[in-house]
Amino acid sequence: MRKDLTILIAENSTIISRGICAVIKHIYHNAEIFTAADTEQLKMLFSRKKPDILIINANFFGIFGIAAFKKNFAQTQTKFIALQSSFLEKTFVKEYDETISIYDSEDTVKKKIADLINDEEKEKPQDMISAREKDIVIEVVNGLTNKQIADKLCLSVHTVITHRRNIASKLQIHSAAGLTIYAISNKLFEVKN
Repeated sequence: MRKDLTILIAENSTIISRGICAVIKHIYHNAEIFTAADTEQLKMLFSRKKPDILIINANFFGIFGIAAFKKNFAQTQTKFIALQSSFLEKTFVKEYDETISIYDSEDTVKKKIADLINDEEKEKPQDMISAREKDIVIEVVNGLTNKQIADKLCLSVHTVITHRRNIASKLQIHSAAGLTIYAISNKLFEVKN
């Protein structure tokens, strides 16, 4: 998890702004968080702080203002999150990288921000499981039982079961057929004709 995150919140409601600050501080303890209540403050803080993320009330600029704002600050790598306090049509928020609602849970906000800031660093699915777990996936695809896998890899049956449980948890795949598709698509296993 990043420690040096800079976040700018543009919201003219003090209550909503402080609530979002509290949630983000709880998730990212060391984040630098700044708030802007009007467009002049926003432009000044955005220029000076060059935030990683701008969370902005989707109504702050009106319908077309965010596109012009992004164009003026095109050199930045800032991710733009629309803060929704009411229903907005998808066309209204299409210029944003993500949206969060004032009704989202802390876990939802955390996941959306993490997905944005880790875009380039996301793990590939095959990197999520260990080498030993990959060995076990291959043997499951070969049709071996837990006992046969344990004998072949010199493990206890209990260890094989634990690895399979961890694999299912990491990959969210709970069947041998699903593991077969995973193994083929991640080139862990080749289908022979």
